[in-house]
Amino acid sequence: MVKPPKLMFSDPAEILAFRKKNGMKQLEFWQRISVTQSGGSRYENGRNIPEPVRLLLHLAYAPDDRAQRMLAVLRAWKAPKLPKAVPGSSR
Repeated sequence: MVKPPKLMFSDPAEILAFRKKNGMKQLEFWQRISVTQSGGSRYENGRNIPEPVRLLLHLAYAPDDRAQRMLAVLRAWKAPKLPKAVPGSSR
């Protein structure tokens, strides 16, 4: 399996600095990934950020080449194959 690129944001301070550097209000920044302003505020103030939210932040705000690499890794993931059912057997 291909190793995913490092996520763009590793802690809340980086998110806050990026948002302010780009002149974005919390609502504008967080709404882009369907997180409420109040939820985004909690993340910026140190609440644990779930991995799916961190991935969405990366896809939304990382430079195009890094976002595309992450998307390629996510799309390459495949669920494990389930064993085939034996004909005539039931569970």
